[in-house]
Amino acid sequence: MYSLAVSDHIMIAHSFRGEIFGPAQQLHGATYGVEVEFRRRELDANGLVCDIGLALQVLKEVLGEFNFKNLDTLPELHGKNTTTEVMAGVIFQRLKTRVAAGDIGPDTADALESLRVVLRESPVAWAAFEGSLH
Repeated sequence: MYSLAVSDHIMIAHSFRGEIFGPAQQLHGATYGVEVEFRRRELDANGLVCDIGLALQVLKEVLGEFNFKNLDTLPELHGKNTTTEVMAGVIFQRLKTRVAAGDIGPDTADALESLRVVLRESPVAWAAFEGSLH
């Protein structure tokens, strides 16, 4: 299995509903590091998993839909708690659609075995909540 990963980041604002979220029920910001890994069994004729330039461009375009925005105001996310996990799923689905459309290479979609999206919250955010975790 071969893999190629590209990464970028987004800065968003949002709030959550539910007691479990404590102070995060109020509007707050988050910065996520976003990594996307493309995997396939065999490399293509050029020795690639996919075109890294196109993969990074598509990731930037997908993240651009959320970067510097209040997720609470986006119609497609209305009524959802935009947790890290939910946002990883939203980004995954949008990337999957773009891959299927051939946006990271015309023959790449059929050859990919899997796509993995990982969001990592900034450690600064966790320092602010450290006291409430125990």
